[in-house]
Amino acid sequence: MATEEVVWTFPHSVALLGSWQFYHGCCILVARRHATELNHLEDAERRAFLDEMCILARAIEVCFQPRKLNYELLGNQVPHLHWHVFPRYANDPRILQPVWLALDHAERDMAEKIRLQTGFTDRAATVRVLRDKLATLIPSPS
Repeated sequence: MATEEVVWTFPHSVALLGSWQFYHGCCILVARRHATELNHLEDAERRAFLDEMCILARAIEVCFQPRKLNYELLGNQVPHLHWHVFPRYANDPRILQPVWLALDHAERDMAEKIRLQTGFTDRAATVRVLRDKLATLIPSPS
């Protein structure tokens, strides 16, 4: 994983900037410990992982003000716990459809793939904005 793609390293997960920046601020939160199902984590670790996902979502919401956030925890292609957090905006032509339908189409249409991977600001700027916000949201150690 490229350092410039790492948004934040939490105690139980790592937040990465997602590929699909048409959904500006889209991130993937990857569990640091291998597990394929949420119920495979101990209770405290699972709660911490979910709390980290909520902190990341709050940062995305505050920074980019989407209409809605979509959360996906699948694991069908990559059997390791990871959340996809997709911000959805009012200008999304498929706002009522799952993101995966657009992404599936993009795998067969290069122009659509480029459109969905390109955000309206560069990736480094998006990472910086999220890092700055996360720095204000992360509870300080007591």
